[in-house]
Amino acid sequence: MPSTESQSPRFAGIETWRTEDAVEAMLEGQLAAVSALSSQTATIASACEAAADRLRQYSNGRLIYAGAGTSGRIAVQDGVELYPTFGWPNDRLAFVLAGGADALVKSQEGAEDDRDAAISAIRDLRVTPDDVLIGVAASGRTPFTVEALQVGRTQGALTIAVTNNAGMPLTLASDYGVIAETGSELVAGSTRMKAGTAQKVVLNLISTTIMLRLGRVYRGLMVDMVISNDKLMQRAADMVARLADVDAEKAHEILECVDRDIKTAVLVAKGATLQGARESLIRSSGNLGQALLLQQTGIA
Repeated sequence: MPSTESQSPRFAGIETWRTEDAVEAMLEGQLAAVSALSSQTATIASACEAAADRLRQYSNGRLIYAGAGTSGRIAVQDGVELYPTFGWPNDRLAFVLAGGADALVKSQEGAEDDRDAAISAIRDLRVTPDDVLIGVAASGRTPFTVEALQVGRTQGALTIAVTNNAGMPLTLASDYGVIAETGSELVAGSTRMKAGTAQKVVLNLISTTIMLRLGRVYRGLMVDMVISNDKLMQRAADMVARLADVDAEKAHEILECVDRDIKTAVLVAKGATLQGARESLIRSSGNLGQALLLQQTGIA
């Protein structure tokens, strides 16, 4: 039995505890879940470098998340935030979720055993060596997710497993296996708690690091952020003002003139023409730091 599904004798009577004691114990478990990742940083870094190299090399390569139940929903939550935060194109993002989109709002627990559905989903997506496939399962043996990763790997995709138990099929089906051994839950088998917390942290680390390596962050700022409301427009203007050393009003004006593209706005604010700014970004594969260097050296 995976350790995430075993019962801890310490918490056998937790429902009889004082409420504050129970809350403190649950918080302790959440902190322990994060600490369980300390041994996985090298694996995470290697996986992220490989994924970024793959996605940089193939302009049509996708980030694909696969999972069932709680793990699947956590995976979707991570993925859907990539477009607004980093401008990651929606057509380069896909999900393989047991039970389909309905599983996001209503439990489809039986779907996790459906290997055929996983095979169909991967084939329908036409997964190729251009893609990066991340499979998430607390137990590490969920049939749907294991099958998705196995089929994706045979199609040439770079595969990353995120699980909470060592030596399980999901890890064996992957190129990189991140294992957060969070152990038994306070409520036995309720992997939405410690295991889910660790999964969320791992996915945050993986997706954010990939975006760092792809040049979608510059000087700690979200320079590929999608400006979709007034609050974000103000944030973007502040970024441009800071990076180009202009006032906020000028930054706002330039942003409106360049279709609200932060990187282009920075280059224009620092003296480039609109065409020159766009050419610099193309030559630098969208990396603002490199584009600025091209502009400074007069290459663009």
